[in-house]
Amino acid sequence: MANETTNTQPHRHSHDCEHSGIFGERTELIFAILSGLLLGFGWLLAMSSIPFGYLLPIYLLSYFFGGYYTLLESFSKLKLQQFEIDFLMLVAAIGAAVLGNWAEGALLLFLFSLSHALEHLAMGKARNAIESLASLAPDVALVRRNHQETELLIADLEIGDIVIVKPNERVPADGLVIKGHTSIDQSPITGESLPVEKIPVNDVNWATEHESHLPFENRVFAGTINQHGAIEILVTRLATETALARVVVMVNEAENQQSDTQRFAQKFERIFVPVVLIFVGALLFAWVFISEPASDSFYRAMAVLVAASPCALAISTPSAVLSGVARAARGGVLIKGGGPLEELGKIKSIAFDKTGTLTEGKPSVTDVRTVEGISENDLLVTAVSVERLSDHPLAAALVRDAVNLLPDELHPSSPNFPTAENLTSKTGQGVTATLNNQSISIGKSSFFKSDSSSKEDQAFFNSVAELERQGRTVMVVRQDDRFLGFIGLMDKPRAGAKAAISRLRSIGIENMSMLSGDNQNVANAIADSVGVNQAFGDLMPADKVEKIKRLLNEGSVGMVGDGVNDAPAMATANIGIAMGAAGSDVALETADIALMSDDLEKLPFAIGLSKMTKSIILQNLWISLGMIAFLVPATLFGLPIGPAVILHEGSTFVVVLNALRLLGFSDSKPSVT
Repeated sequence: MANETTNTQPHRHSHDCEHSGIFGERTELIFAILSGLLLGFGWLLAMSSIPFGYLLPIYLLSYFFGGYYTLLESFSKLKLQQFEIDFLMLVAAIGAAVLGNWAEGALLLFLFSLSHALEHLAMGKARNAIESLASLAPDVALVRRNHQETELLIADLEIGDIVIVKPNERVPADGLVIKGHTSIDQSPITGESLPVEKIPVNDVNWATEHESHLPFENRVFAGTINQHGAIEILVTRLATETALARVVVMVNEAENQQSDTQRFAQKFERIFVPVVLIFVGALLFAWVFISEPASDSFYRAMAVLVAASPCALAISTPSAVLSGVARAARGGVLIKGGGPLEELGKIKSIAFDKTGTLTEGKPSVTDVRTVEGISENDLLVTAVSVERLSDHPLAAALVRDAVNLLPDELHPSSPNFPTAENLTSKTGQGVTATLNNQSISIGKSSFFKSDSSSKEDQAFFNSVAELERQGRTVMVVRQDDRFLGFIGLMDKPRAGAKAAISRLRSIGIENMSMLSGDNQNVANAIADSVGVNQAFGDLMPADKVEKIKRLLNEGSVGMVGDGVNDAPAMATANIGIAMGAAGSDVALETADIALMSDDLEKLPFAIGLSKMTKSIILQNLWISLGMIAFLVPATLFGLPIGPAVILHEGSTFVVVLNALRLLGFSDSKPSVT
C-alpha cells in the first residue's frame, strides 16, 4: 500500500548534486563556459597551423575546467565502488586524448559539464519552489509578555505567547485568534485562492483543548498573510512544529521517496553501466577481428561509451517527480514522494468519508425532542454535561448549540452546572458517563435497540427513525433504564463538493462511494445531493476497511478522509488522502497525499497533476532510451564523438526542460492524460 512508501535514500548522480565553489552556486557553469572558451581559442589557433606544443596547455586547461566537477563526482562514486555516468565520460575524454584527439575530448567535457550545469540551474527552479516555502514565515514576531510588547525571534516563541499581527504582515506562528477580526490569505499553505475570514474563539480554554476540532475561521497558520485587521493570536505550536515547518520537511523528504518507475530506472542503470563497460572493452579489440588500425577501434569504443551513457535516463524520472511535488505544494497539496504522485493518477475509484469531507463537518442541532415528563432544558443539560467530556465532532456541535438554547442560569459555565465523570466510549456507537450517581448513555439508536423491547420504546424509536429518514443524525439520551429523549443534528454538504465530484468524473473517475458511520438515510441524502454513485451507512471503522477491500478488486482505490477516524481505511487503500491537513498533525503523518485546506476541489487538481507527471515521465523515458537506441548503432557505424556528444547532452537537457513544464501545470486543465 502506498502509505508504506520506501524511504531509502536513492544514490545520487552528478546531475543531482549541487556544486559550489569560488564563484558560488554558479561555479560549475562558469567552469563549463571557461572550458568552452579555451576549446574555441585552441580550435582557432589550430586553424592557423600553430605547433601543437602551443595548443596542448590550452587543451589541458579546457580539460581541467570541463572535467573538474566530473572528476570529483567520479572519485566520490568510485570510493563506494560505483561506476556511473561521470566515470564513463572521463574514460571517453581520456581515451580521446590518448588518440591525440584533444579537441574532441575537450568538446566532450565541455558539453557534459555545460549540460549538467544548466540542469542544476533548471532543477534549481523546482527546488526553489519548495525551498521558498521555508521563507514564508517572518523572522520576528511582536509578542505581548507581562503586559509589555516586544519583538522576539520566531525560534524564541513559546506555547501560550500572545502575538500581535498587524495588517499586511505575515503570521509568525500557528495559533488561535483570541482578539480582532480579519481575513487572511492562506494560499501559501492551503492553496486557497480567496482570503479566509478569521474571528476570535469564544472560550479560549475549551478551544485550546479541542484545537483540532475548531474551524479554520478560528485558527491561523505561520506563513499566511494578514489582510486588513489587527489580530491577537495565542501561539499553540513551536516554530519547529508549525504546519509550514512540517510541510517543508515532508516535501523535502518526498524527493527521496521513490516510485516504481524511479526504482526501475535505477535498477536498469546498475545493470546497464557494467554491460556498457564490458561491451566497450570488447570493442577496444575489434582490430583483432576486422581489418582496421587499433586507434580506430579505440576511437569507436570511446564514441560508443559516450552514446551509451544513460544520462538522460538517470534524470528523467527524478526531475519530473521533483517538479510535480513542487507544483503540488504550491497549490496546497502535499504529496509524499514519487510513489503516491504516480499512483494517484492510476486510481479507478474513490471512497469518501462523509463528515468533514463531503460535508462541512459542522453539524448543527436541528431538533430537540423529549419524552413525557422531561423538559427540553433537562435533556440538554444532561446531554451537555456528558458530551463536553468527549472530543467527537458531534459532541462539540451539540455542546456549542445547546449553549445558545439554554437560559443564562443554566449556562455550562455557571458554578451550579452539573458535572459528569467516568466517560467511556464505544467507537462508532456512543458514550456512557456518570451524572449525579446515575448512568447516562448517549449515542445512535443501534446503541440501545437490543435493550429496548417495550411498546413505549418501540414508539420512541419509530420517532427516531422518522427523523433519521429526514436526513438527521440522531443522538438518543438515556438515564439508567429510562429514555429522556433525542437530539437531531444535520451536517450540510460542502459548497464545492458537487463541483469536485463532477470534475472527477470528467477526468475519468467514474466509481465514487461514500462511507459513513451515520445511518443509511443520512448517507443517502448527502450522497444524492453531491452526486456520489453509492452510499454506505451505519459503518464501523472495520466495516469501512472491508468496503475498501471490495473496491480493490476492481482496481486502484483512493480513500479520502480526515486522517484520524479513517486511518484504517486510508491505510488499506492504495492512496490515502487527508482533507484539511494544515490543522491536523495526524493527517499529515498518516496520509500519502494531504489537501492542506478543506477545499475538495484540490483533489481533481492533484489527480490531473499526477496524470500529467506520469505522461511526462513516459515521454522522458522514450526520449532517453530512444536516444541511446539511436546513438549506439550510429557510433558503431562511424558517427564521430563530437555529434554524439551534442545529441547525447541535448537529450539530457530536453528531458529536464520537459519535466519543468509541470511547474506551470494549471488546475483548469485537470483532464491531462
